[in-house]
Amino acid sequence: MLASRITSLSWYVALLVTILVFPPRQLSASTFGPPPNAPLSLEKLSRIDEFLNDQVAQGKIPGAIVLIQRHGKPVYFKWFGQRDVDTGIDMTPDAIFPMHSLTKTVTSFAALMLVDRGTIKLDDPVSKYVPSFAGMKVGVERKDELGKAVLNLVPLRRPVTIEDLLLHTSGITYGFYGDRGLVKAAYDGIYLGDFDNAGFAERIAKLPLAEQPRTLWDYGHSIDVLGRVIEVASGQSLYQFEKMQLLDPLGMPTTKFFLTDPAERARYAQPLAKDRHVERNSLDVTRWESGGGGLVTTVDDLARFGQMLLNGGALDGKSYLNTATFAAMTTDHIGPGSGVARNYFYYPGDGFGFGYGFGVRTDPGNAVPPPPGSPGEIKWDGATGAYLVVDRAQDMFFVVLQNAPSGRLHVQVNVKKLVYDAFEK
Repeated sequence: MLASRITSLSWYVALLVTILVFPPRQLSASTFGPPPNAPLSLEKLSRIDEFLNDQVAQGKIPGAIVLIQRHGKPVYFKWFGQRDVDTGIDMTPDAIFPMHSLTKTVTSFAALMLVDRGTIKLDDPVSKYVPSFAGMKVGVERKDELGKAVLNLVPLRRPVTIEDLLLHTSGITYGFYGDRGLVKAAYDGIYLGDFDNAGFAERIAKLPLAEQPRTLWDYGHSIDVLGRVIEVASGQSLYQFEKMQLLDPLGMPTTKFFLTDPAERARYAQPLAKDRHVERNSLDVTRWESGGGGLVTTVDDLARFGQMLLNGGALDGKSYLNTATFAAMTTDHIGPGSGVARNYFYYPGDGFGFGYGFGVRTDPGNAVPPPPGSPGEIKWDGATGAYLVVDRAQDMFFVVLQNAPSGRLHVQVNVKKLVYDAFEK
């Protein structure tokens, strides 16, 4: 116990030194975004109604729920369209939606709770928890003497760490986007069969990394592996740990990996027929609790998570993260001077860096005018349209829930614009 406390204290000292020596960029609110405490026009927010009703009428999305909460109270809460187009069931406020990659924020937060306790450390090698990671190699594609593409496996310059998993700088990628080279092709079939988190981590350990750790922000299965680390470190399944330590205390009873209760299954928001191509969903009960994309939630549940984040990691008198850990989570760690590159598939987007599990707004970006938002906001979303934006500068967060893979981005971009357009200048 004493050794654990000393380790934890050492980590906090190192973190505070890092923040003091390399402080996050402090941008005045006048740089971009609404002025502090700007009034929010409810009349202008009503434009969201027109937009989403039109998206539903055009068949772009089946339905959606939007919640905007400011100063601890909802200022906009409406639902649109249908929960199930095939059966004609209207959208309801208790509808259950897949989170997909928004799950990563919950898993990352849970891992940081273990960092807080000294159970794991950011600089721990992943091989401490998944021993097979000690043998990982980077795949480097080249042409042989006949001009055929071949893959060389080269040693790591340093081990993959817990921090690499949190930052998506591990070299672990996804196989379904980007250049279909030999490394990406190696990930084909990774979802097939029945496996648990331990088995999935072993599948990843057998694959080549796409690049050396801490060289490129590369979206992939890092947080799925982090889920396995949580299991090994806590001695519980990922869901057991998250349920006991985070979800139940926060009051998020419907946020889970699989829906087995018939009443909950009936509340699941179904996608349009054109979007029913996702490999897995939470109605198909398996052993894999995907920390990178497996949770479902409701707007009420996600509002509890969002308010806790808006409060700096605390809710209803209970603190879930130490102040220093929360500051680290919401600080950009991959910006200028970090040695981490960005390519076309840098999903945080224009004006954003990346913290531990969240995109972090650092600057106005390159677009003119700047994309909407505020300095320091954090956000993430999922492949079917679950979207969470936490804006501490405005004491506001908003949630969009939909199950619309092909229509989600248009909705997210426009709802965010409409939200920030409603601030009085």
